[in-house]
Amino acid sequence: MYRAMPEEPYPVPAVDISKIDPVYYRRQVDYSSSEPAGTIVVDTPNRFLYLTMENGKAMRYGVGIGRAGFAWGGRARIAAKRPWPKWFPPAEMIEREPKLEKYRGGMEPGLENPLGARALYIYEGNKDTLYRLHGTSATWSIGKAVSSGCVRMLHQDVIDLYNRVPNGTPIVVRQA
Repeated sequence: MYRAMPEEPYPVPAVDISKIDPVYYRRQVDYSSSEPAGTIVVDTPNRFLYLTMENGKAMRYGVGIGRAGFAWGGRARIAAKRPWPKWFPPAEMIEREPKLEKYRGGMEPGLENPLGARALYIYEGNKDTLYRLHGTSATWSIGKAVSSGCVRMLHQDVIDLYNRVPNGTPIVVRQA
């Protein structure tokens, strides 16, 4: 499940699962929800992302979420999906971290790129929220609130989710 992926354009190393609490491993679980099958539900207090399925089941993934002051919540949709995307730090982030100025025009794809192997772009109506579901090499961040608002997933997990959901997938991000 968390094997090396040398077939990727930027080879993804295997995850050292000893560095992650097993509760955050990807797995199918029983999940009671009023959301229809095919909905992404992010449970920020518990650091899980669920993809609802038929018959009271869901695929559950461990995630890292936004730290205090950077969280977003609500109902939206996945408007776009990109493999190995360029990363464009928002102007507000560049103001907070001037060293990011060199990426204003975009950071090239790769394992060092903060969006990682895949990115799913969250929109409310036709407005980009600037929040993403994306891959990360920072395995230590799964189960933590450390990001600038986006939902981080292990590269292998975001690739799995990316392959399961189409553009237009509804997403619900629940805050505490």
